[in-house]
Amino acid sequence: MNPLQQKPARTRLQQFNHIIGVLVNGLEVSILVSCVAALAILLMANVFARTFFQSLYFAEEVSMFLVMLITFTGVSYGVRKARHIRMGAFLDAMPPKMEKTFIMIICLVSAVVMGIMCISSWDYLMNAMSREHMTPALRVPKWTFYVIIPIGFGLAGIQYFRTIIKNFTEPDPWQSPDQQSEYEDEITGGP
Repeated sequence: MNPLQQKPARTRLQQFNHIIGVLVNGLEVSILVSCVAALAILLMANVFARTFFQSLYFAEEVSMFLVMLITFTGVSYGVRKARHIRMGAFLDAMPPKMEKTFIMIICLVSAVVMGIMCISSWDYLMNAMSREHMTPALRVPKWTFYVIIPIGFGLAGIQYFRTIIKNFTEPDPWQSPDQQSEYEDEITGGP
């Protein structure tokens, strides 16, 4: 970039969207990296313990919890990186203005669905809390395993709203807050 060309100043909405993005990104990446590392260490330790001593009694429960954390945090991460299911060929065939409109409609519907899922999973969490069931090995309340579900759906909903904001504030269509919509021409044919 030429030093004489400066980026235009961000609007308040763009600044807000950027700050939310930095915070959510930090949370998602921290959870994903730590959970994958912890899961790998736990599974290797359990294999070692099972081979030479006795299996770790808590490995299955903790592994299940870590997989749930990875899954529901990954939902939000997938939305932010535009790695979710979408109708790419359909959108790529549209003119940019129409594509942008469709992306915003799809994101709005998806955000509403994520909100409904967040509320439903919150109700499920509250129901699990009221039952006071404990896990067999660790003897911790089962509901602690379900806390990530409404959080994951809520974060995914936030990412969809961030995509809508990005499309409102930028001239080009964006598939997600971090991924601009670009049609990639493939070179076909021989040499």
